[in-house]
Amino acid sequence: MLTVTTPWVDLDKFRRDKLREALYEAELAEEFLKNGLLRNAAGKAFQAVKAYLAAAAALHKDKIVAAFKGVKRVGPKNAVEKGDWIIAVMPTSRMREVAALIGDDQLRLLVELALNLHEFQHSGVDEEYELSRYRSEELVKKDIEEVVARIRRLASQG
Repeated sequence: MLTVTTPWVDLDKFRRDKLREALYEAELAEEFLKNGLLRNAAGKAFQAVKAYLAAAAALHKDKIVAAFKGVKRVGPKNAVEKGDWIIAVMPTSRMREVAALIGDDQLRLLVELALNLHEFQHSGVDEEYELSRYRSEELVKKDIEEVVARIRRLASQG
């Protein structure tokens, strides 16, 4: 069982845990894809990128903490720096901004793919492009495969 620590307790362990989580999520995405469960596969591919982005953000903690000032309550008696909380939770609404702060163009593209897949997970295929950016399942499959391959490569490199 994977238990992820928090970045304010042990940043290095948090990063290792998130890289492992990213690989697990990518593996599940691939398995769901093989079994034709496209929405589930898209969701797991998204989760893999989210975990990887948290690990990458841990390496750039100084930038994240500087960008997200203030404190965040994490319980009735505890508060942490908001940047640490962003790294730990990696809210979907902050993923683009965090990737931009890190400054890696390939990571930014990976985050955009993941956000597209997240949208697909909820909306499905839409031939009219009104609810989803995907008109066909083939493009969804291709994006999931690309995300899985990139996460495997990136997370394995550490």
